[in-house]
Amino acid sequence: MDTDPAAGATAPGAGRDPGSDAGAGRRFEPDLRAMTRITLHPIASPMPLGFFTVAIASVMTGCLQLGVLGPADRQAVALCVLPAFALQLVVSVLAFGARDVIAATLMGTFAGSWLAYALVMGSGAPGGPRVLGVFNMAFLCFGALMAAVTRPKRALWLVLVVSLPRWAATGLGGITGAEWLTRTAGGLGILVALAAGYAAFALMLEDVRGEEVLPLGRTGPAHRAVEGDLALQLRNLERQAGVRRTL
Repeated sequence: MDTDPAAGATAPGAGRDPGSDAGAGRRFEPDLRAMTRITLHPIASPMPLGFFTVAIASVMTGCLQLGVLGPADRQAVALCVLPAFALQLVVSVLAFGARDVIAATLMGTFAGSWLAYALVMGSGAPGGPRVLGVFNMAFLCFGALMAAVTRPKRALWLVLVVSLPRWAATGLGGITGAEWLTRTAGGLGILVALAAGYAAFALMLEDVRGEEVLPLGRTGPAHRAVEGDLALQLRNLERQAGVRRTL
């Protein structure tokens, strides 16, 4: 009588605790969704600090480009701008923690630009203005890409739109050495400071009073994020960075 060799066979690992030998094959964990808790930590908005930093640093660099401060003041201006690197780096880290990748990326890149400016101008490195001109042209490309995705965040978008011609004028002025382009960049720097100062003040008033006081022009997802309920804020949370398995 033939016998089936598979008859009565016991499946590998049957009768054993699935967690008893992790090296024996793939390990299956129980469904942990019912036991999972995600804790959110509300923070004060770091954006007013970021925008005020942009405003103050832009005034200093703009005055140097306009000739209000002379060439002998370059090192002093660089030292005044250097703290903007640290302040905007802090803003960027807090914005990442607040799950705002656009604000975090923008503020982090601004931080790097202030550091580069302060090091080059403060050290008096040979070819500094020309190198910074190329740097500003590269920054112009970055700013154009950021402006394309920040339109719902009108405060960020406004500062970017005003900054774009300034980066262009600064870059071309540094590369060509044209004095009129440098003066133009200085005037545009003052406009950047005004736009950033308005955004910072409006955001601070909104945070203090709990409602929009000065118009910020939020639209789309940015408007829903501020006006929506808690369920809207937590939608798709399991797929966000820091919760999902990979970035």
